[in-house]
Amino acid sequence: MRCDLNGRVVFVTGGAGGIGRATVKRLAENGAAVVVADIDAAGAEAVAASLPDALGLALDVRDPDAAERAVAATLARYGRLDVLVNNAGVNTFKDRVDIDAFPKEEWHRVVSIDLDGLYVVSRAAVQPMIRQGAGRIVNIASVVGVTAMRLQSAFVAAKAGVIHLTRSMALELGPKGILVNALAPGSVLTEGTKKLFYGDDGTFRAQMAAFLDHVPLGRPADVEEIAEAILFLAAPENSYMTGHLMMVDGGWTAGFMM
Repeated sequence: MRCDLNGRVVFVTGGAGGIGRATVKRLAENGAAVVVADIDAAGAEAVAASLPDALGLALDVRDPDAAERAVAATLARYGRLDVLVNNAGVNTFKDRVDIDAFPKEEWHRVVSIDLDGLYVVSRAAVQPMIRQGAGRIVNIASVVGVTAMRLQSAFVAAKAGVIHLTRSMALELGPKGILVNALAPGSVLTEGTKKLFYGDDGTFRAQMAAFLDHVPLGRPADVEEIAEAILFLAAPENSYMTGHLMMVDGGWTAGFMM
């Protein structure tokens, strides 16, 4: 789709790789000035350098002071902040075990980034939106926040929290002119999922054929397909949707494939 984002400033966390990189590219193609924020500072700067009007920033979403500095740098450069995409997130790769054996350190690592980090960045970024009387927030959740899967309890819990937090944010921020929605991708082809599922030496490659039998479209999403949905939620024309969870999952959650 095409929309007019000229004059809009978009802040994307986890913007240096995967869904984040595809998102900043797609939003920039539609005229937005983009802030690429990532814990990988060099990666953020490299992605920003490839776009016409972008700023690359180092950001650990767990750090409130860093979030405040990143928002201040955005305002210093552009004078406004219109759209926040809370995309930064991690999952468990090596410690995939049942809850009775799930390492507490891994639990805190995942939840601190995927849920706490979303709160930290949102709290900082929403301040200029409130002053402007307008803004958009897109929170990246997951289908496993709706339909749980085994062996990744921290990720499942964090993404379920993102979904309900989105609804709470929509209730609180709607009267201030800010729309808040969540997007729940299904399985997406990224460097991380290649290591787990889709690469020749993926840890769970043997299980993927059976898994994809339960996805009506029979394949993972490309990152560009997720970015397109984010563009829709950020588009000025999308002006009456808030508190919504958009599923982009190839039909995964539509029902059981027999």
